[in-house]
Parts: sequence; structure tokens; C-alpha cells
Amino acid sequence: MTTILEHVKTALGPEMAGPGLAFVAVVLVFGLASPQFLSAATFGSVAFQLPELGLLTLAMLLPILTGGLNLAITFTANIAGLTVAWVLRENGGVDAGVGIFIVGCLLALLVGAASGVVMGLVIAFTRAHPILVSLSMMIFLRGLGEFLTRGGDISGFPAFMGPIGHGSIAGIPVPLIVFIVCVLGWHVLLGRTKLGFNTYMIGSNLEATRYSGINTRKAIVLVYTLSGMMCAIAGIIMLARFNSVRIGHGESYLLITVLACFLGGVNPFGGFGRVIPVFVALVVLQLLSSGLNLIGANQHLATAVWGILLVGVMILRWVASKIRVSIIKRGS
Repeated sequence: MTTILEHVKTALGPEMAGPGLAFVAVVLVFGLASPQFLSAATFGSVAFQLPELGLLTLAMLLPILTGGLNLAITFTANIAGLTVAWVLRENGGVDAGVGIFIVGCLLALLVGAASGVVMGLVIAFTRAHPILVSLSMMIFLRGLGEFLTRGGDISGFPAFMGPIGHGSIAGIPVPLIVFIVCVLGWHVLLGRTKLGFNTYMIGSNLEATRYSGINTRKAIVLVYTLSGMMCAIAGIIMLARFNSVRIGHGESYLLITVLACFLGGVNPFGGFGRVIPVFVALVVLQLLSSGLNLIGANQHLATAVWGILLVGVMILRWVASKIRVSIIKRGS
């Protein structure tokens, strides 16, 4: 039994403590505050709301681990969704077949990857700050999308897309299944592959990683390419869920993805963090939002609480670091 617990602790890492305690606290507080909180309806609602935010958070996670940032995630998702919408409209609209939809999804993934490649190349070869590069890409994609759509919505898609956004398999929402598969893919990527190792190394010390013989430019380009492709997957899910696409949809998710990463124990300067704690942090944020809704709080209050939570996390990390340093000094 002890061996099993040690394996679990090693797999999850010490960064699981923060989101784990937050999860317990949210469940206890809102479970006592509202009898409807601990119900199938609440967790079903969270299961449908979680994937789009979760996929965008995964897209944000890789750049943060390298010490960077991708501010273009939401607009990359919008452009990817717009790509699918354009392919469907040009090939029958509501009468388009499954094959056309698959072609649209592949093109959307290419669009997302292209966005990431451009950012990765600029960051890797010019050493421009990722915030400035991704901000430029965000502005470009936003302007391009508004030009193509004239600032309006595009809707009217085949009926078979409905189950992708609203359907369930064995009681589990399809979008949640897609998200869990992506979480597992990111978990394997970061923990079992050369790119994952290089990502942590770059975030820890870029220059030392370069001198150790690792092709840091290639790794950075791959990181932003994968980030763009994850945005595309999020865009496809949002398109299917809302049966429409609009430039600017999900724009409020941008800062929440950063919050989820930090709440999940990711180092804001890169080099440290895991996927599973971030997943738990996302669940905590969605449960917090649902709990506030159940007790009659305004949705804007949930946003304010998320901000306070981020400040609290930073304070707790500072306190924990001071305690750790004090213990080390006493031990020496």
C-alpha cells in the first residue's frame, strides 16, 4: 500500500497539493451552502463547460513552460472554427457531408499550426519577447477574422455536428472525452518524450540548454505549433457546441487559462509544472463558478473571485517558499 501511495505521489508531484486542497475547500463550502451543489446536474454542467476552457488552457500551458506565453489562443481557435465553417458553407452548408467536415477539421488544424509556426519562428530566431510576438499575432488574427466575417456570426451547419458539441457516450459528454484524451496526450508528451524534456529545460535556462547541444529553436517552434493545433481543436469544439462561429468568442478565457496554469502549480517563469494538477485546477474554477451561480451570485462576481484566488495563490507560494528556505537553513 505504501508503495502504491509513493507511486501516486511521484506521478502527481508536489504541485498537486494546491489544487487538491482548493478542490476539497470548494466542494465543502458550496456543498454546505447549497444542497443542489453536490448533484448530478452540477457536475454534468461542469462537464459540458470545462472542455473549451480546458483545451485553451492546454494550448497556453506549453508556451508557459518554456518561459513564454501565447496571447493569441482564443483568436487562433476562432480562425480555426471559421475555417471549418467556410469549408462547410462552400460545400453544401447544412447539407455538407461528414467527409467535408473532416476536410474542414484538417484544414483548421493546419491553420492553427501555421499560426504557431509563425510565432515560434519569430521567437526562436529573433529572440523577440513571446508576449509581443503573440500579441501581434492576436491583433492580426482578430483583424483578419473581423474582415472576413464583417464582425458578424456564421451559422447553419449540418445536423451531425450536434452530438460533437452536445452528445454523450456512456453518459460522458463528447467534448469532455476529447478534452481528457488531449490531457493524457499532453501528460505523455511532457513526461515521456524528448520534446517534453526539452520544454522543461528551455523554461529552466534557455542559454544553458542551448550550450548543452539541444536544438532550442526547433523545440520552441514545435511548442508553439502544438499550441496552435490545440487551439484549433478548441475552435472545432466551440463551433459544434454553439452551432456558430464569431471572432471574439471565448476572449474572456484568455486570462482564465493563465490563472488555471498558475493554480495548477505551473511556474510563471517556465521550467516547472504538470498537466494533471492543471486539470484539477480547471475543475476547481468551474465548480467555483457553478457554486456561485447556485447561491445566486452574479457571474461577474465569479470573475472577481477568480482574480482574488490568483492573488491568494501567489501569496501562498511566497509563504511556502519562505518556509522551505527556513527549513533548509535549520537543517544545515
